[in-house]
Amino acid sequence: MGEKRSYGQYCTVARALDVVGERWTLLMVRELSTGPKRFKDLLEGLPGIGTNLLANRLKTLEGEGIVRRATLPPPAGSNVYELTALGRSLEPVITALSRWGARFLSVPREDDDLRAGWAAVAMRSVLGQGATGGRPGTYEFRIDGEAFHLRVGAGEEEERVEARQGSALDPDLVVVGDAETFLAVSSGRLGPEEALESGALRVEGERDEDKEALLAWYRHAVGPPAA
Repeated sequence: MGEKRSYGQYCTVARALDVVGERWTLLMVRELSTGPKRFKDLLEGLPGIGTNLLANRLKTLEGEGIVRRATLPPPAGSNVYELTALGRSLEPVITALSRWGARFLSVPREDDDLRAGWAAVAMRSVLGQGATGGRPGTYEFRIDGEAFHLRVGAGEEEERVEARQGSALDPDLVVVGDAETFLAVSSGRLGPEEALESGALRVEGERDEDKEALLAWYRHAVGPPAA
């Protein structure tokens, strides 16, 4: 593998980039931020990385204490990789990058890959930014047939918004659509009301106030759709 590269600068930013600044590393954290993943799941969620490079990056992150190996409980029993507490402390970094990058997200190009999990991470960044104006709850997003849920806690701390893969036990609201629509909504290119009216998004839930809270969070975080 050779000697690990370093910027050689006695600086907090440079040290952080020494650890997570390599290509693919933060995207691996993005994949693991929604829950444990098998090696094959990471390969699928990181198209283009290559088996050897992924294995080397995982080994490095394990050595830094950011990622660890685990075994899921029965009946799955799969060997997976998951973020440690140190790794989870990078989630605000992923959220901030997601928000910052949203301004550059236009219509997908023909050769762009698109995954449901990426849309879920984007929605987490939107709700995290708007959480101070909303209410606690659990919100499930069914994106291209895959389920993710966001748990929003009471209080103003942004880290109280968590995005996890899988269905929620008792969601307050379920929103159904495809990844491209969720990404358009999270980037501000499409308003949620417009997406609902067109049928691109469909909302399920018994309480209208939860639907309104979700829309209020969005308006607070993103503002009106981009022209």
